[in-house]
Amino acid sequence: MTNRSEASDAIFASLLVALVMLIIGAVSPAWAQEPLPSWNDTAAKTRIIDFVKATTAKGGEGYVAPEDRIAVFDNDGTLWVEQPFYIQLGFVLDRVKTLAPQHPEWKEKAPFKSVLAGDLKGVARSGEKGMVELGMATHAGMTTDQFSKIVTDWFATAKHPKTGKLYTEMTYAPMRELLDYLRANGFKTYIVSGGGVEFMRPITEKIYGIPPEQVVGSTIITEYALVGDVPVLRRLPKIDFVNDGPGKPVGINQFIGRKPIFVAGNSDGDYEMLRWVTAAKGPGFAMIIHHTDAEREYAYDRQSTFGKLDKALNEAERRNWLVVDMKADWKKIFGWE
Repeated sequence: MTNRSEASDAIFASLLVALVMLIIGAVSPAWAQEPLPSWNDTAAKTRIIDFVKATTAKGGEGYVAPEDRIAVFDNDGTLWVEQPFYIQLGFVLDRVKTLAPQHPEWKEKAPFKSVLAGDLKGVARSGEKGMVELGMATHAGMTTDQFSKIVTDWFATAKHPKTGKLYTEMTYAPMRELLDYLRANGFKTYIVSGGGVEFMRPITEKIYGIPPEQVVGSTIITEYALVGDVPVLRRLPKIDFVNDGPGKPVGINQFIGRKPIFVAGNSDGDYEMLRWVTAAKGPGFAMIIHHTDAEREYAYDRQSTFGKLDKALNEAERRNWLVVDMKADWKKIFGWE
């Protein structure tokens, strides 16, 4: 009788332990695995984890209250691929081709002529003026709801020219893990990008877990209007705010209202944002994604047309900015590898 009772107790104890482990796994999956599994065990990973531990350890010298744990990320080249051209430029090129039958004059008008001929060098020669003209022709003249649907439909089928993968699959697995890791430790994550805010918002929650209200980007003028008796927001062909370079700290202040303590970028377009965040008193962590892996992605920096990294790279060491070497620091780059 005693042996049967002891056996029952042992079975009950085993079931109890299993139940507790299931509960722990459901409530806190981060306990079950090493953070940042797609990162190699290098100094870069260690610095990130050490910073998060220091800012979240109550009573510690570097502790930061949850409401001030703001982390901001550039998008192009930091969270998703930006070569051989910005993804939004790919959208512009496709939209020009789609709209061309309605605009026969584009066949002889630069820079539309270059787009239709597949002449990317000709598009580049059109400079900022040409790019603005292309942007206004493809991003304005419709309501915000219409534009959101156009963008969502495009992302459902548009593919990267090198890999043949959907653009929504061309996000960096180590950076998605970093976003999750920060959020699991009480950080609020934002995108602060030079890209169009309404181009990014339809898909950022799906691919990054970042809701639309936590996306800061460049904008065009939008006005309230009535279509019949239906209120709409209409997008006009006029630039409102360029959220790049010195515009990034301004955009953070204007739309977030708190200075971040964590910032990630990859180009000189992020330089002012990196400077501003790390110049503050108290904890401030800045990292630069350095594209060094020509085999798994691309290798580029100082001479690149897209994502030029020169000045920020020169100053990274003396400003104590972490430079993440994609080839050395990441086990894999994309989730599908």
